[in-house]
This record gives sequence, C-alpha cells and structure tokens, in this order.
Amino acid sequence: MMRNLLRRHAPVVIVLLASVWGSQLNAQPIPLSSAELYDPGTGAWIGAGSMGESRFRHSATLLPNGQVLVAGGYNYSSGSLSSAELYDPKTGTWSTTGSMAAARSEHTATLLNNGLVLVAGGWGSSSFFSSAELYDPKTGTWTSTGSMALGRGSHTATELRDGLVLVAGGLPYTGTAELYDPKSGAWSSAGTMSTVRFAHTANLLKDGSVLVTGGSLTTFGGYISSTETYEPKTGSWVTQASMSTTRGWHASAGLPSGSVLVTGGAGSGALSSAEIYLTKTNTWNNISSMAVPRWLHTASLLDNGSILAAGGAGGGSGALSSSELYNPKSGTWSSTGDLIGSRYFHTATELRNGLVLVVGGIGLP
Repeated sequence: MMRNLLRRHAPVVIVLLASVWGSQLNAQPIPLSSAELYDPGTGAWIGAGSMGESRFRHSATLLPNGQVLVAGGYNYSSGSLSSAELYDPKTGTWSTTGSMAAARSEHTATLLNNGLVLVAGGWGSSSFFSSAELYDPKTGTWTSTGSMALGRGSHTATELRDGLVLVAGGLPYTGTAELYDPKSGAWSSAGTMSTVRFAHTANLLKDGSVLVTGGSLTTFGGYISSTETYEPKTGSWVTQASMSTTRGWHASAGLPSGSVLVTGGAGSGALSSAEIYLTKTNTWNNISSMAVPRWLHTASLLDNGSILAAGGAGGGSGALSSSELYNPKSGTWSSTGDLIGSRYFHTATELRNGLVLVVGGIGLP
C-alpha cells in the first residue's frame, strides 16, 4: 500500500508521510471516516458518527443552514475523491450529496457571500487542477466555474471584504496569487508574493488585508519565517516582520483583538512554540509554548475567545490525540480533553452551537 501511495500521489504527501511515520513504517497508517465533537462547556469530545468514506486532505465548510459540507480528499483505495457528504448537527447524522466533477484533494473550499461554496484547485490522479467548481446547498449540485491561470494545491483561499476570493501560493512551487470574482465567475492576477510558498497560512485582518505566514520552499523542507500581506486597495504584496522561527504546516487563528496566533508546525523538527502577530506594531511576540510539539493540526477560535489546538503529528510520536486551549487573557495554554481518535490532516469546523466538529484525517494505531 505504501508503494501504491508513492506512485499515485503528489510529491508533498510522499515526503510528509515518510516524515511523520519516521521509524513507524511498520505501523499501518489509517485514513479515517470518523468524526467527533468538542464541547467547550465540558472540555470533552464525543462521537459524531462516521462519513461514508475515509478521507484526508479534504475540505470542510460550514453552510448557511448550519450543516457542514465535506468534499473530496484522498484515501488509499480510491486515490483522490470526488464525493461529498453533509453533516447535520440537528440530527447528528451524515448524508451523501452531489459529487464534484473532478476528484481532488489538497484543494480549498470557500463559502461565498451568495451562499455558494467555491472549490478551487487540488491534486487529481497525476497533476494539480486549475479548475474550480461551485456547490449550491439548495440543490446539492455542483457546477463548473472559471479556471485559474495555474493548477495548484496546498494553497490558501481567503474571502476578502468585497466578496472576492484570494488564492495564494501552493504547489507546484509558486508564489503567484489570483482573485476569483463571484459575479463574473472569472479569475484575475493578484500579483506575486515575495517568495514561493506552500504549507503556509492566510488570515484576513481587520483592516481588510490578508496576512500570509511561513510555509515551505521545497518538498524536502525549506521552511521559512517570512510573512507578508496582500493589500486589496492597491493589489500589491507588502513584506512584514518575520516570525521568530521557521515553520510550515502550522496552524493560525485570528484573535478577538485583531492579532493573529500562530501555533506549532514543522521547522527544525516538530514545534511546540507559538507566537502572536500584533498588527498595530507589525511585530511578533513569543508566548508560552504548547505542552506538545505538533504540526498538521488545527486551531479553532471558540465563542469564548480561546483557541483550541487539536491533534496533529508529533515529534516522531505519530498521530496525536491530545488537545490544548490558549487563553488570550492570561496568555497561557492548558490541557483539555483528548480526542477519541488520534489524527492529523483532519479538518475542524466551529458549528453554530459553539461545538467544534473534527472530521477525518490520518490516524496511527
């Protein structure tokens, strides 16, 4: 199975899995179909059923009706997936919905102001897609829309204040960016970042600009500390202060104050460090570290203002089940309930009721 994965999937995943497994190559990696919910009130995780297919490198999008759309991804038996499923918090059940025209993983999914979901790019059977599709929650169907100028995966997609969607970076090793206009269905150039980067993060700031942090220059590492912002008013990229450490495959989340928290990632090994970007001063402040080094994890802003860091891969320890909470008021981390199943390459979506839905990923026995 390992040989099949190496032949069939993108170079970045080949190297990532080898890095995560390390000396554990005798252990069988398991793509997961399971889901679970985190309750901030109790700090406990509870089961949320299972999808019809196991998947990782998928997308999860909260829809206007409160359901969660999970689309695409990858598993070892089928390769990249075109299927999509819906989680209904009211009933706690999963149901199938229309499939995408293209089987894709490592794509992005963005909820547009018109209620449709834009899926862009991703990895197919042998190449990265430039194509994009729109999901209509009212009909459960997908329709094609304009294609990007460049096929890409492991990129970021951020909806801007004016409703346009900024796509930046990704594989195969690009620093280019593009804008999607929902009104015309067309893509246009958004300039080029100062460097090639993928495995980075992007956060919309209160002033309407987009902060891009870290990432990787090459499949074999090359993690960077640089950051930059896209300025919609001028259509330009501006270099900002660098983080204190190089990191890729990290997680980031906007804080209620308007600052941005960056956690963990891969650098010189798996990282437990965290730092906060202060937009007013263009500076990074190191804060207390997480209890556990983790990358390929998720970071979710909760209704109470705390950040939940969940799962991920550890420093040679394989998939993690631990989760932690960052309290912006005290500036400290505290442990919270463990996931039912260890996982990385999963998704985390905050629901309307304040619970966090974690879906899929890869787990190690």
